[in-house]
Amino acid sequence: MITRVFRVRVPAELHTEFESKFLSVSVPYVQAAPGLVSVTVGRPTRWDPDEYIMISVWLNEAAVDAFAGENWNTAVIPEGMEKFVSECRVHHYENFDQPA
Repeated sequence: MITRVFRVRVPAELHTEFESKFLSVSVPYVQAAPGLVSVTVGRPTRWDPDEYIMISVWLNEAAVDAFAGENWNTAVIPEGMEKFVSECRVHHYENFDQPA
């Protein structure tokens, strides 16, 4: 499995609108993708007051490739959501289990 970590900075004045659309546009967009195992979103804390996160887990690299394209190290921003993004990054990790 592959864990995809999307980190996005959103200006403070757009937080309320962004949160609503993050849940109603971005999450369903990702949830509709074949090969998705789970998705979790998080809002900022006082330690980084403008950064949001979406963590998605995918069955394999092929599923991530089908969702994000061949260059899946690039963010996928649903139409209409780009206005909220002042900066974003995507990181990927291959999941592995701890020995019993």
